[in-house]
Order: sequence, then structure tokens, then C-alpha cells
Amino acid sequence: MFPHAISYKEDHYMIASLDHAMWFHRPFRADEWLLYHQNSPSASGARGLAEGSIFCRDGTLAITVIQQGLIRPIATAKGHDQ
Repeated sequence: MFPHAISYKEDHYMIASLDHAMWFHRPFRADEWLLYHQNSPSASGARGLAEGSIFCRDGTLAITVIQQGLIRPIATAKGHDQ
């Protein structure tokens, strides 16, 4: 949304998290240093996919996350997009 200057507060866009999941691969401490690496491998047809990896200080992968989101204009009463 940021690259397109769209705020989640705008009322003329439909914005939704369609699905998301987290896989916890091994024990970790949430009160210690963690690195979150994120990328977006696909954005098309009003949907975007985000993948993330959360690593412990020693470089081990603790968590994998993935989320699919939707951002599209809401049609007006006349059937045209705003």
C-alpha cells in the first residue's frame, strides 16, 4: 500500500487479509534479538503475497510466516471505480 500512497484508513478501497499462517520450527525466546526478513514474491489482480522468515541471533530459522492480502477500489453506485 505504501508505494501507491494508499492508507488503510481510506474508505474507497477494500483492504483485507485473505489468509495468513505461521510455522514455528523450533523453540526461541521472544525477549531476545530476532531478525525478521520479508519479501513479496507476487502482486497481481488486486492480491499480494508476503513471505517472512524470523531468525534467532545464531542464524537458525525459528518461524516462517506467509500472508495474502487484497487491495481494490470499491465500485460506486453507478458501477464505476472511484
